[in-house]
Amino acid sequence: MAFVSQVEPKIVADALEDNNSINAMHEELNQFARNEVWTIVPRSKQMNVIGTKWVFKNKLDEQGVIVQNKARLVAKGYVSQTLGFEDHKYPDHVFKLKKELYGLKQAPR
Repeated sequence: MAFVSQVEPKIVADALEDNNSINAMHEELNQFARNEVWTIVPRSKQMNVIGTKWVFKNKLDEQGVIVQNKARLVAKGYVSQTLGFEDHKYPDHVFKLKKELYGLKQAPR
């Protein structure tokens, strides 16, 4: 059985101290990369850049035991790089969305 965090972080600072939450965040960002959700572009003064927010949730089984830590990155429009996961080659760039974040096949709603 895989290790999971028993804590559901309320803020990113807490999540960045927990390896299980960091893994869930990486999984979310890797899903965006696989689905080609965005491309990184230079920031310009004409852009209205919208920030991001992480939402954390622990998934439970039928007995109420935590089986998976989930992280969702919520945003829309032009997106700034998320705290702790900045691209070191392009620190002043932003993400331009090519698709909706949760209009994808894996998102049932």
